[in-house]
Amino acid sequence: MLVSKAARRYATALLELAKEQHVLDRTLEDILLIKRTIEESRDLLVFLRSPVIKPHIKVAALNAIFEGKVSELVHKYITLIARKNRENMLDQIVAAFVEKYNEHAGIISAEVFVAKELDDKQLADVKKKLEEITNKTVNISTIVQEGLRGGMAVKIDDTVINATVKYKLEQLEDVFLSAAAG
Repeated sequence: MLVSKAARRYATALLELAKEQHVLDRTLEDILLIKRTIEESRDLLVFLRSPVIKPHIKVAALNAIFEGKVSELVHKYITLIARKNRENMLDQIVAAFVEKYNEHAGIISAEVFVAKELDDKQLADVKKKLEEITNKTVNISTIVQEGLRGGMAVKIDDTVINATVKYKLEQLEDVFLSAAAG
């Protein structure tokens, strides 16, 4: 998801406020609830982004959805966002908050591309190795791509480590073709 600078600023402000009030973990739980709610309801996202619907109606809807389910801090925060006409960015703000929280907590995300699903032990071994290499907590998401034939590729931010059988075969083919041409 593309996140605007404004969304990052709002997310940073909430993170700093939650740290000051010593409610960072609770705030993360609340933000994850909001994130899941928006992701599970396309209608809610369309509603929040609609320029036709008046801001006070959006505030009332957000209150009805989240009041009593999130902390007072987060409730006031989303109400403030709606009153500032930024409710159309709520999905970006919550995504940016999770990103900022992960930076603060030393958590990184890794995508692991494999030819077939990893069992729990294999997944734990990969996670452990990545955490040793990066000295950070690693959240892993696995993506099965049968065309890889075997091995795995790991993507963390802009870095890709490709140890797939398909990649090794392509490298070997390049070596043979350049040797035959030379």
